[in-house]
Amino acid sequence: MRLVVVSALLVLAAACDRSQQLDAARQRRAEAAHDSAFAAVQARGEHAMGVDQYTSTHLFTPLPDGGRIELQRDQMDSAGTRQIRQHMNQIAAAFRSGNFALPGFVHGREVPGIAVMAAKRVAITYTVEVLPRGAALRLRSADPAAVQAIHEFLAFQRADHHASAHHGG
Repeated sequence: MRLVVVSALLVLAAACDRSQQLDAARQRRAEAAHDSAFAAVQARGEHAMGVDQYTSTHLFTPLPDGGRIELQRDQMDSAGTRQIRQHMNQIAAAFRSGNFALPGFVHGREVPGIAVMAAKRVAITYTVEVLPRGAALRLRSADPAAVQAIHEFLAFQRADHHASAHHGG
């Protein structure tokens, strides 16, 4: 009997979590309906990243030595998770070589910080971290100007994607 009750509670908890995820995605879509610039960023982001931006969570976290960009699907999605991991590896390779064209495409304008990041590309390391439903790109540098540029880049991304950051690093 206990097993049945516990199983029922787990199913109910999963259903509530899924409902909350759907509500969050609906909220992001509603915001986009009232903000055409945000909708355009989300659409170009989906094209560039290969996953639905409304059913994924983006975090842009500044850290003392650089920062972290996290992208995860809101629910388990093996194809979407693979796509995110592939995207983060492609971004890491592009950024290492000084190619920052993709952020400009997604945002439809010049992105703050990328000129300095490109100029100081040898002073910045890019490491992809595997996450349960996606990946993160860790940006590190000991160069204060590069760190400042990374922070500008992340702040712009946070604002334009209507995203947040992990607090406490």
